[in-house]
Amino acid sequence: MMMMRALGRFAVAVMVLLQSTLASAQLDPNRTPPSLDPARTANGLAPTPPMGWNSWNRFGCEVNEAIVRKAADRIVATGMAGAGYRFVVIDDCWHGKRDGAGFITADPARFPSGIKALADYVHSRGLKFGIYSDAGAMTCGKRPGSQGHEYQDALTYARWGVDYLKYDWCYTGSRNAEEAYALMAEALKASGRPIVFSICEWGQNQPWKWAARIGNLWRTTGDIGDHWQGKRDWRLGIVDIADLNEPLAAYAGPGHWNDPDMLEIGNGGMSDTEYRSHFSLWAMMAAPLMAGNDLDRMTPALADILLNREVIAVDQDRLGRQGRRVSRDGDAELWARPLADGGAALLLFNRGSRARAIDWSAADAGFAPGARLGVRDLWAHRALGSASGGRLTVAPHGVIMLRLTPASAERTHRG
Repeated sequence: MMMMRALGRFAVAVMVLLQSTLASAQLDPNRTPPSLDPARTANGLAPTPPMGWNSWNRFGCEVNEAIVRKAADRIVATGMAGAGYRFVVIDDCWHGKRDGAGFITADPARFPSGIKALADYVHSRGLKFGIYSDAGAMTCGKRPGSQGHEYQDALTYARWGVDYLKYDWCYTGSRNAEEAYALMAEALKASGRPIVFSICEWGQNQPWKWAARIGNLWRTTGDIGDHWQGKRDWRLGIVDIADLNEPLAAYAGPGHWNDPDMLEIGNGGMSDTEYRSHFSLWAMMAAPLMAGNDLDRMTPALADILLNREVIAVDQDRLGRQGRRVSRDGDAELWARPLADGGAALLLFNRGSRARAIDWSAADAGFAPGARLGVRDLWAHRALGSASGGRLTVAPHGVIMLRLTPASAERTHRG
């Protein structure tokens, strides 16, 4: 026992020394930025955008182990697990104090069984477990952050069985974002456990330019709100977020995704039509699909949105090409996304408050003008026959999402 304690103290001393050395290295202006280091390699995780559930949008700081266990149960019971929702992520406010050696502990009142037991339970349901921390001295909820404890925290997460880390950007002072996130990425790799790394610095430091070999996804905007458009407090509407995320399509791909924030579907601030648009836009943008509603109170209409496997298949398409807005006429927009089978997804989007007829053509989706395409409506779940274009009426704040499949002679895609 004494020898084990001595080894534990030695490990802590090594980690503290390593963290101090790395922190000093970050201050060296001549150091090669992590993104330009030729020795750096991606972690090989998240070949498609991560899917799962996160506690924050519905429960905020009122999270506890009973809520997380129930969420895991409901993900299985509702069929969400079978549809691809795999990660169960505790967001902010799970933290207790650090112990005498500097290791983080869980809030004993909210998580009396401990995080390891909770992770084991989530794993027993066939799911993966995620957790949250912050690159600053404190999290946004003023719990202990990971600054100065990166290697200790990464080791702790690995011991607990963590599969996913969301890493925030509050109380970071003058830290360099690229260096701070690279440091945690190195700590996660050193832990020996594959952990998907979600960079959450709200796009302030343009992570799409440097994070492809550091993290697996990065926030591109400020926080999402459960409303259609405009800024409320610090939260943005889904239309505003889509407008900010769409131009960054070139930076996304397998293992490194633009993240326009978690889903608000089911939290009560929008109509079912608007939630369908939310889900469709996120799928077109190859965004992570992290549900954030109370799964115990999910209506059949909301379940139909979150469980639409045809739309999910677009989001999860293995080609990994983020869709783009290809035309706009006032409130009427067309978005197109090339798919791995040579086809394409085409979104007819009406951001206005009145119904709108929207024209589309094969050329809009990247095919040769006049090409005959098999057309399927992914929300109506029905084939619309063969066409090279058409006109469809789209509801206010609504979408029609089509999957276009070329004939074999036209299967080469120009997108």
